[in-house]
Amino acid sequence: MKRVTGIGGIFFKANDPAKLQSWYAKHLGIVPRQDGSVSFAWGSDDAKVGHTIWAPFPSDTEYFAPSSAPFMINYRVENLDALLEQLHLEGVEIDPKRETGEFGKFAWIMDPEGNRIELWEPAAGW
Repeated sequence: MKRVTGIGGIFFKANDPAKLQSWYAKHLGIVPRQDGSVSFAWGSDDAKVGHTIWAPFPSDTEYFAPSSAPFMINYRVENLDALLEQLHLEGVEIDPKRETGEFGKFAWIMDPEGNRIELWEPAAGW
C-alpha cells in the first residue's frame, strides 16, 4: 500500500496573513488564489519531474537561524543570482551566505515575520 508520495501542502501560522501573502506575491511571485492558497504543479511539457524534499532536522539545529520558527520552506527558483539582485533592490533581507554543491545553488532570505526562506536553483536532473 502506498503511503506518502510527496508534499501535499505547507501550512504555517502568520500574524497578518494578508500582509504576508502580499509580500510573497511581490517579492517571490507566489500569487495566492482567491482562497489565499497556492498550488504548485510538478512536471513539464518535456517530461521533467520536480522533486519536493521532506527532511526533519534535530530540534537544536542552527540551520534555520536567525529565525526562531520551527520550520523553513525551500523554494525552487530559476536564475538564483538574478533573483537575489532583484530582491536586494526591493529591500528584502538577504543572508550573505551562499552554497553550491551537487544539488545546485542555495541562498537564504528572511520574510517580514522573521521566517528564514531557502532559495534553491537545482542542478541539472533535479
